[in-house]
Amino acid sequence: MGTFFQQNTVACYQITFINMEIAYLSSAYLAPVSYYVKLLNYNQVFIEQYDHYMKQTYRNRCTIGSTNGEIALTIPTVKPAHAKCAMKDIRISDHGNWRHLHWNAITSAYNSSPFFEYYEDDFRPFYEKPFDFLVDFNEELRQLVCNLVDIQPTVSYTHEYKMDLTANEHDFREAIHPKKKFQVADPTFKAVPYYQVFEDKNGFLPNLSIIDLLFNMGPESLLVLEKSR
Repeated sequence: MGTFFQQNTVACYQITFINMEIAYLSSAYLAPVSYYVKLLNYNQVFIEQYDHYMKQTYRNRCTIGSTNGEIALTIPTVKPAHAKCAMKDIRISDHGNWRHLHWNAITSAYNSSPFFEYYEDDFRPFYEKPFDFLVDFNEELRQLVCNLVDIQPTVSYTHEYKMDLTANEHDFREAIHPKKKFQVADPTFKAVPYYQVFEDKNGFLPNLSIIDLLFNMGPESLLVLEKSR
């Protein structure tokens, strides 16, 4: 299990919230804009770590905008010992020199964006040092992004997979998914257009990774998230 979560796991059934709206999210690699709208919008967020790991989701994939349109960047993982492996136990693989490839793709896509040079030193270290567990890598990136965007969500981590939710608990663990149209799966999210480097060529590409918003809009990213609620 990831060292970050060993130190920070909170049992969801041990906390009682009164008149609070609660969201459940999966762990995600540089999650899309809609994910960060939930972090901004809800009183309390639980990030799931006991779900069964599934490929081709935002757990190990992010989508960025390039001169050729959308590009998916996928983190390779070590094949688990059994099919129903909890997300918290998924290890990152070093296969294919992916850190170098991802950073090159990000740099190529955003080096001409208005704020890439301002933030690149914050992100580069994540592609220079190894992480054992995917949840730790995702979580440290999430904390960095929240600090840069200037949002302070109240985040805890599940102790078990909770299926029966109350009326004030909202489940986005599978709704925010690269294979699902957000307009249908997550109708509470409004994709507010913002400046993108390659918009003249590709048109506006909605709900890309949060780094697309951050590198293109910088400190105004928070305003876009607020309008997207």
